[in-house]
Amino acid sequence: MSARPPPPRASAPARFVTGSLLRHVVVMSGSGAIGLLAMFAVDLINMIYIAHLPDRREMAAIGFAATVGFFQQALSIGLTVGVVASVARALGARRRGRARRIAASGTVAMVAASIAVAALTIALRRPALHLLGAQGVVADHAARFLLETACGLPGMYLGMLGSGLLRCAGDARRSMTNALAGAATSALLDPLLIYGLGPWSGWGLDGAAASTVLSRSLVAWLGMGGALGVHHLVGRPRAGRLRGDLRQIGVVAGPAIATNLATPFGTAVTTHVMARFGVAAVAGQVTIDRISIFAFGFVYALTGAVGPIIGQNLGAGRPERVRGTLRASFAVTITWVLGAWALLAAGCPLVLRAFSASGETAALIALFCHWLAGSFIFTGSLFVANAAFNNLGRPMLATAFNWGRATLGTVPFVLLGAQWGGAPAVLVGQGVGATLFGIAAGAVALNLAGRLHDGRTQGGDPQHAGVRV
Repeated sequence: MSARPPPPRASAPARFVTGSLLRHVVVMSGSGAIGLLAMFAVDLINMIYIAHLPDRREMAAIGFAATVGFFQQALSIGLTVGVVASVARALGARRRGRARRIAASGTVAMVAASIAVAALTIALRRPALHLLGAQGVVADHAARFLLETACGLPGMYLGMLGSGLLRCAGDARRSMTNALAGAATSALLDPLLIYGLGPWSGWGLDGAAASTVLSRSLVAWLGMGGALGVHHLVGRPRAGRLRGDLRQIGVVAGPAIATNLATPFGTAVTTHVMARFGVAAVAGQVTIDRISIFAFGFVYALTGAVGPIIGQNLGAGRPERVRGTLRASFAVTITWVLGAWALLAAGCPLVLRAFSASGETAALIALFCHWLAGSFIFTGSLFVANAAFNNLGRPMLATAFNWGRATLGTVPFVLLGAQWGGAPAVLVGQGVGATLFGIAAGAVALNLAGRLHDGRTQGGDPQHAGVRV
């Protein structure tokens, strides 16, 4: 049973409508990055351990399964963006009871969605793997991994929601600590379940699946526990208001889901093209995907972390702080990417050893670390723009730009790269497309924020804050 929050908290100003915007962006993106890293750390740690098994086909299998997993995660992220944006606006307008009710309705939606996605994964995993180019034993391994991890999807979805609600409450430290606990659990369980202990030889790929389910479940328990028991941010679902709440969440979540599905679509296209060049090329590409998430986790987190800051200031009728949030986010993105790029270039030999990479796999990873990692400046620009579009009432712009990058910015470039320069040119094509669409999205987001008018001039009602058209 959830307790009601103390009365003073209902009229307290929202956390992000005062104070340093740069600090808010850094703190919330940092905690959000830890949350994302916890979700993806399981896959990365699995891949590192699987890379050292004698059967290299298992490495390719977990890569194909991870590409399917990107679609699962994209839906989770999109739903979380919708719930958090709605809750943040209510908190910014000092309507805490409404925020708690929306959070409860969002929790119901997350549970239902995770069960539906798990059922679809079980039913369609083999056709999906075939479309990606997986064949033979590699496809069998990947299908088994997807089947075993499907039961952990509710944990992944609730873990993502719990992390988002904690960030919405401004509790960056708890969100980060919970995520680290999940990553640590995976790090401890993986060697035991994959390699075994003493006379027990372990479960190999099946052990990696078991570790994935357990670590995701822990993150969900800690995250939702904090949102419920500490911040009292989740009330009881009300059947009479559920449909209306879900409709409000869906206004942002629907386009956000469509937006987030674009990235795994682009990844799937690239994986399919890479499969033409063999298992080594696929292993290189999926390894780069994992490296980029860790190196640029801060950038990946911007969409979810900056959203509550924009939403609260929009709800409070503070357009100048909305614009300042965007400027701070772009500056942080550039700084982070340049620093991470330098570290990747310097530490490339260590990365190759960690993944036991050789041959074409090693060549692709080195190309990314030394040259292509810098394109994430423009990927980050797209992520920041998405946060602005989703929270300023223009979610379809985020959808259009993400799908533009995943189609026009990916398909022709990777196909031409495959024809002219093989697997390395496929990666270069990805980077070129991301650069073009990142620049365009950032420019449109700045223009949109520049046309905001002050809600306080409309009779003091923050709900009138919007875009002057």
